[in-house]
Amino acid sequence: MPSSPPVPDNAIRGPVLTFTGDPFASSVEETMRYESDAIVAFGDGVITHFGPAEQIQSQLPETVNVRNFGADALITAGFLDSHVHFPQTPMIAAFGEQLLDWLNRYTFPTERKYADKAFAASVAKVFLNECLKNGITTSCVYCTVFPQSVDALFQEAERLGMRMAAGKVLMNRNAPHDLLDTTQSGYDDSKALINKWHNRGRLMYAITPRFAPTSTADQLDSAGALWDEFPDCYMQTHVSENMDEVAWVKELFPDRKGYLDVYDHSKLCRPRAVFGHGIHLTEDELCCMHHTGSAISHCPTSNFFLGSGYLDVYRAKDPRRPVRVGIGTDLGAGTSFSILATLNEAYKAAQLNGKALTAGHAFYVATRGTAHAMYIDDKVGSIAPGMEADLVVLNMKSTPLIDYRMQFADSIHEALFVQMTLGDDRAIQATYIAGKLQYQQASI
Repeated sequence: MPSSPPVPDNAIRGPVLTFTGDPFASSVEETMRYESDAIVAFGDGVITHFGPAEQIQSQLPETVNVRNFGADALITAGFLDSHVHFPQTPMIAAFGEQLLDWLNRYTFPTERKYADKAFAASVAKVFLNECLKNGITTSCVYCTVFPQSVDALFQEAERLGMRMAAGKVLMNRNAPHDLLDTTQSGYDDSKALINKWHNRGRLMYAITPRFAPTSTADQLDSAGALWDEFPDCYMQTHVSENMDEVAWVKELFPDRKGYLDVYDHSKLCRPRAVFGHGIHLTEDELCCMHHTGSAISHCPTSNFFLGSGYLDVYRAKDPRRPVRVGIGTDLGAGTSFSILATLNEAYKAAQLNGKALTAGHAFYVATRGTAHAMYIDDKVGSIAPGMEADLVVLNMKSTPLIDYRMQFADSIHEALFVQMTLGDDRAIQATYIAGKLQYQQASI
């Protein structure tokens, strides 16, 4: 017999923003839904009701407590981060290198510490707490070569009830000896982690070759074979972030047509593949990503910080061959856990490519768009009955300057743009994970 629908046991009220489709494919006007006074009710971890408050209030059982956040709030689906390195949290804001030197000088020495499970667990707590403080309810996370770093992250994510994807880095060359695995050990460790964690509650496994230069062709082929065994997993890696990196890949794989073809040859371009950066992809490579259902994670704060370049998001989303695009903080080359701050930088990247990123497009990418890139837009990323109740509540007047500026905002579009330009973690009032309040800003 079909199970009965969940009964609401909690609800929140205030202005609500969500998306019903992709504004890059049609328009913001057709896809953005804004309710100035709405109720979102939830029970058993899923949304049961959503609509104008005057309609929904009468539909709820009298026992349901409705928390009213008021007219200065904004309720949205929880933010998603499609590319982040939790082990790099201790080295965020490390000075002065471009990608390849930065890896050798800062990243690899830091990642050695994750052989210690207790250290990994301590960072996982800080990392996920910062995610919650910034309204991030789902992330696609790189761990380290050490399996215990994956265990540490998933254990904490499971405790919090978060929908989280993560995986052990595969890396068998061009890195310090004590950070290398082998093709066989990388396969074996990853398979054991998949069997332990994948689809356990809300957890999802991501097969994770760091990037082509640190894996042999044999290891990339092994990752593709493992994915064949577990086709509903993710695969995450990096592509075309930096021009020196692109040239290095050509030297290492001279028989391949280009950087993306290295991955495609190993059957790593397909749905649920998330490629970090993709700044310098060619038109042929973007066509390949479109046809294979692969996704780009746009990481603007990292790209500017390392001087890598700036993704042309409108080119990637060209309606003639649209590529799925999500947003990524890419800590620790990324400089902020804040999705609002990341959208600020995404706006600048679009400006440098000659086209402004509207606030509607930006908030879509931060929610439903990244869920679409990760193939979970049937579960998270928008507000509707049946969706998982991952929600964030913004304070639209979180600082004195924003409070002042909002006096002159005459539309929701302008108000959203103020938030993504001036806002940060102080704007996050509350974060709900599967309907449970997991973060609330302390009262001053």
